[in-house]
Amino acid sequence: MDEDNHVPEDLSLVERDELSNIRRRKKELLDDIERLKFEISEVMTEIEQLTCVGESKTSQRNKQIAMGRKKFNMDPKKGIQFLLENDLLQHTPEDIAQFLYKGEGLNKTVIGDYLGERDDFNIKVLQAFVELHEFADLNLVQALRQFLWSFRLPGEAQKIDRMMEAFASRYCQCNPGVFQSTDTCYVLSFAIIMLNTSLHNPNVRDKPPWTAIQKLFNMFVWTFQ
Repeated sequence: MDEDNHVPEDLSLVERDELSNIRRRKKELLDDIERLKFEISEVMTEIEQLTCVGESKTSQRNKQIAMGRKKFNMDPKKGIQFLLENDLLQHTPEDIAQFLYKGEGLNKTVIGDYLGERDDFNIKVLQAFVELHEFADLNLVQALRQFLWSFRLPGEAQKIDRMMEAFASRYCQCNPGVFQSTDTCYVLSFAIIMLNTSLHNPNVRDKPPWTAIQKLFNMFVWTFQ
């Protein structure tokens, strides 16, 4: 005989009703517990599935970013386009500049070529890229070294010209009062780069002596102050 359904004979009618209600409530609670267990089990399963999906999406995103970097190194415009189409970059000069500034896995020569392009959008990217550099309290040579470490100067004179103009503007913004104008900073920066190229270019046989370089540098500084 089922003990849960057993009713003692010495109980009154009221006590029997109360016992019946208690047993009914007990059954309802047990049913609720079983239902909650089932719901919790379903939720845990969904969480595990979402975690797997999230990890899969992260892995897929990382693969797409790596592919975008490879495409960029082969063709910068196609690489940027790939990253934009896959929502890995926003189509803003600031976001693309940040991507280039971090430079992870990117060829510095290709970065320089892309930044030196004369398209309006590329010029805006260049400006945003330069804005990411902080030149405050650095002398001109230190600032140039920092700037040129983030990419490699392209070979075309027009590209170098645009990049040096952007650099000079940013340097003067970070160090007001050092030069009378951005043109002064630009000319001096260009001269430093040309001298540096002459010193380190193995094809240049007759390299100027250091005293001549120092004299020329001092002349530039004195002339443009």
